[in-house]
Amino acid sequence: MTYPEVLIAPMREELTRLGIEETRTPEQVRAALRRSGTLLVVVNSVCGCAAGKARPGVAAALRHVPRPDAAITVFAGADLEATEEARRHFAPYPPSSPQIALFKDGRLVYMLERHQIEGRMAGDIAASLTAAFDEHCRAAQAV
Repeated sequence: MTYPEVLIAPMREELTRLGIEETRTPEQVRAALRRSGTLLVVVNSVCGCAAGKARPGVAAALRHVPRPDAAITVFAGADLEATEEARRHFAPYPPSSPQIALFKDGRLVYMLERHQIEGRMAGDIAASLTAAFDEHCRAAQAV
């Protein structure tokens, strides 16, 4: 069962208005993961930690330079097949919602899991992400 679109549309928009590409099919996820460079993958969710911490943390992190070359999002509980496809590439990390991954040339280089999001402030999440960006992204890149 999936969440009604009317319920999640504002949550989707929180990320897409940042320039994050929405991927709703497995094919779109695979195509994004085949790109060279760095790619941020955000597993969006209706849970409170996504609303209060993960999405605002991602927004703050994407103002940082360096940042990923591109970013995509899938919505757990809505884009079921796309979310499953993204998570296939997250091994050895188990599925969680929300969840934020960083890929470099198709290889997973960083993961922020739900247990690392819950109980933290958005600024702390942004700091974790920007540290990963500093390590893996080039300074001249933008989402």
